[in-house]
Amino acid sequence: MKREGKRTSFDTSSRLTEWGALLLGIALLTLLIVELPNEVFSPASKSFFFAIGAIGLWRYSWWFIHVLRSLWYNRHVFPKLRAAAEANPAKPDALYVLCTSYRIDPQTSFAVFDALIKETRRYGVPTTIFAAISDRSDVDAIEYALEENAWPGNVEIRYMFQKGDGKRSAMAEVLRAISRSLPPANALLVSMDGDIRLEPGTLERSLIFFHSQQDLGALTTNNQAIVNGGDITREWYDLRYAQRHLMMSSISLSKRLLVLTGRYSAFRVDLAIRADFIDLVENDHVEHWRFGNFKFLSGDDKSTWYWLLKNGWKMQYIPDVFVSGFEELPDPDRFFASTTDLMKRWFGNMLRTSDRAIALGPKPMGLFTWWCLIDQRLSMWTTLIGPTVAILMSLFVRPSFIFAYLLWILFTRTIASLVLAWQRGRFSLTWIFLLYYNQISGALLKTYVSFRFNRQKWSRQGISAGEPQDIKAARRQRRMGHILHGFHAGLLVFLLLLATHILKPLDQVSLAILGDQGMQSLRASATPADFASAARRDSRWLAATMRDVPQDGGVHLPAGRFQINEQLLDSLNEIERLHAAALIGTGIDETAPQHTTLLVSPTVASRIHRGTSQPDSADALSMNCTVDSRCTLTLGQRDISLIDLRIEVISNPS
Repeated sequence: MKREGKRTSFDTSSRLTEWGALLLGIALLTLLIVELPNEVFSPASKSFFFAIGAIGLWRYSWWFIHVLRSLWYNRHVFPKLRAAAEANPAKPDALYVLCTSYRIDPQTSFAVFDALIKETRRYGVPTTIFAAISDRSDVDAIEYALEENAWPGNVEIRYMFQKGDGKRSAMAEVLRAISRSLPPANALLVSMDGDIRLEPGTLERSLIFFHSQQDLGALTTNNQAIVNGGDITREWYDLRYAQRHLMMSSISLSKRLLVLTGRYSAFRVDLAIRADFIDLVENDHVEHWRFGNFKFLSGDDKSTWYWLLKNGWKMQYIPDVFVSGFEELPDPDRFFASTTDLMKRWFGNMLRTSDRAIALGPKPMGLFTWWCLIDQRLSMWTTLIGPTVAILMSLFVRPSFIFAYLLWILFTRTIASLVLAWQRGRFSLTWIFLLYYNQISGALLKTYVSFRFNRQKWSRQGISAGEPQDIKAARRQRRMGHILHGFHAGLLVFLLLLATHILKPLDQVSLAILGDQGMQSLRASATPADFASAARRDSRWLAATMRDVPQDGGVHLPAGRFQINEQLLDSLNEIERLHAAALIGTGIDETAPQHTTLLVSPTVASRIHRGTSQPDSADALSMNCTVDSRCTLTLGQRDISLIDLRIEVISNPS
């Protein structure tokens, strides 16, 4: 059934949207290529490319491992599992369906229950549908669906009105009701949301795996969307489903999953009616050193997943069975705000559960699945390294680095989108931009939520939980979250400043700039044997400073004595474009207690001129360079003016 104005996830976007994305991509690529300066690829850029390339190599090599595992599962492993299941088909003696529906519009409710009743009648086993609903209009829609399907004899409907505090309590009540009915040993339970439509053959083609795999505790299927919204909203949902398909397939190769989605999952009933299973669904909570004990509001699919994971049961993803979800943003007119709200809830569910799952260790789930859980925690920070480095290098080194980064983004996200499209069976140019949006906004939201994961909100129910009822205590928690978040974000930026050499540890010259009198006294009394090591440090610093000043700018040196040798000349000759035009001291005044002095080697002295004169090869004062009587340091590519400083020659620097 297809509702008016809705399109399935395999429909193509409108031509206007696709052409708009194509023109935007071409315009952006042209701008980047035309405006990208050659200096971006100079040796001075190596820290930028190392930071971006090293992290990119790590992240994309890990992602391509998932791609290869997904291909192997879908092309080789799953077809064998499907063949084994169909070779010895069997159905359960009873089927129970738990469908939770809260304030779903009647048209959608009818479509969902009409498809569910058709499918259970076709499946043919005694079926009890527990409809956890919110008001009388749901009953009317369900009874109309029953009437349309001639009240099938093998299907029984039981109603349960939700309290409005989330679906956990309703799920627990249903599981207890199933337990009291003494279900058969091989009975199965399907848990689904009230906005999910089962496609024909869903039950038969998915539940068959429980008979062929006795150690299978639960399974979930592929998803597609029927979206009420524009092209961008539809593509956003379909891109997420494409990413979900890839990751689910990869993890399922290890006979585990990272989540049992609430949209459609099936369980063995004898597991689902165990007391500890029901208690975890209803009362799942966490003990946290800062938040104390707080109960989970949503994320029941994470609770059921954790119980199966902890107890060593296998899970499986069925990629060739689709269920269709009626999807709509909380506020269709505000794409960014709505997607942010949804991702914040999803990531909160993930972060509230992953720590305790990681604590189980690799034994109950395998090393690969265990490392995937750890990678979820790492990736939210590593994803932010690329844009942070690009921004820092553009602000503090040269603006052109942002062009190189944007080219990297266009290239890598295009490749990733094509890979996803290859597995999904369709492609949209909007995926290139939406993929980057999902990654960056997702990483920012994960880092935000990781310091505030007690704050929970369910948009449809309009309820929230997790914070203390006392307003002052809640404010203290929030302030501490801001402080910890700011500290970790600041630490990341600080480490990246060091890694890219934008920020360097203090050396002798830096200490002199800060006015360290003791260091200046040490330099004044240094012996000739100390000259070489000090000159190397000062020369490297001065060359780097001359490189980074604006075009034709001057380098202002503080008062003090600076040792300069051939290292300066060698470093300046390696610079493709030398921007500095002058070295400017503090002035030469015999009455002043301090002034700027360059202690230079004979080789450097031979490059210094004032008119036709050169410094003498002596240890005494050789030359004063003032505003009216400037000196010139001659290089191969340009001359550097020396102003308001004193030149002294160290005749025996070794």
